[in-house]
Amino acid sequence: MFKILINKVLYGIIILIMVIVTVSSIIYLAPVDPARLSFGQMADANTIEKKKKQLGLDQPLFTQLLFYLNDISPVSIYRKDELAELNLTHIKFSISKIHALVLKAPYLRESFQSGRKVTELIGEALPKTILLAFSALLFALLIGIPLGIICALNRDKFIDRFLITFSTLGVSLPSYIPAIIFAILFGYVFSKITGLDVQGSIIELNDLGDEEIKFKNLILPVLALGIRPIAMIVQLSRSAFLDVLNKEYIKTARSKGVKTLQLIYKHALPNASITIISASSGWLATLIAGSYFVESIFNFKGIGDLTINALTSFDIPVILGTLITVCILYIIINLTVDLLYSKVDPRIQQS
Repeated sequence: MFKILINKVLYGIIILIMVIVTVSSIIYLAPVDPARLSFGQMADANTIEKKKKQLGLDQPLFTQLLFYLNDISPVSIYRKDELAELNLTHIKFSISKIHALVLKAPYLRESFQSGRKVTELIGEALPKTILLAFSALLFALLIGIPLGIICALNRDKFIDRFLITFSTLGVSLPSYIPAIIFAILFGYVFSKITGLDVQGSIIELNDLGDEEIKFKNLILPVLALGIRPIAMIVQLSRSAFLDVLNKEYIKTARSKGVKTLQLIYKHALPNASITIISASSGWLATLIAGSYFVESIFNFKGIGDLTINALTSFDIPVILGTLITVCILYIIINLTVDLLYSKVDPRIQQS
């Protein structure tokens, strides 16, 4: 088991490096000048060139990628004078008079626009996105599984066809469409009834300038983001329960007079949960990455909103930092799911 876990971790690292190289190459080759965006179109050429040199944008693509991989790697090589300027928490081993081997946390550099460390920006935004994604997934599970069970118990009846029709519509509906509809209806038209705002993050400033938590701002983004996973979980739960309910041991339990609720929750649900866990894990990763437009619509100030703002201003370190963070989350979620499989069903052999 440990060997399999190590192999999957190494595989995840390879994928991460490939993503970084590919995305970095696309961004650095884009016909956009971040230095000019920092100063505006009226800046003189000399100032732009100095800014490019300061940001390292005057170097060839291969050199820029090599330096960036060196920065984000936990084991790096730096010039000693350069290391003092970076102000990183590190352990240094001298390998020459000029260079040192450094053990440190990944360094994602500073934002071109704000000058703040990218790790600080991500540290502020990521918890909000994770809270939003988990809330949307929990909402989807609480609604989707019972509806899937109802469909399975009423196969080919009106309620089954009705729910499957709407779930099919929900799967095909991009999350930003219900987000816009909910924002207009519940945040604007009926705002006096709902008490909800069109936009707002989970943490807002009050009139005194102090931060306060507003859980009501979580409601509309969760509803909008949870529509698609609900639709998918309804269909998968229905299929999983139909498959399990046709098993011989279920038929035997029914013949012995086991009540329907007990049959579902004690016998059918544990076996159908493998499919549900698989779908849920995939949707959790998708929700984290797919919250970009929903966060932007509701001004939720999560990782998605941060990324879109960075793309608008072509803030390269923030763009790369957020993409790397989401990619790492994907890898962690997939590893966790692989471990959960063996716990839920020991018959599954990891390979």
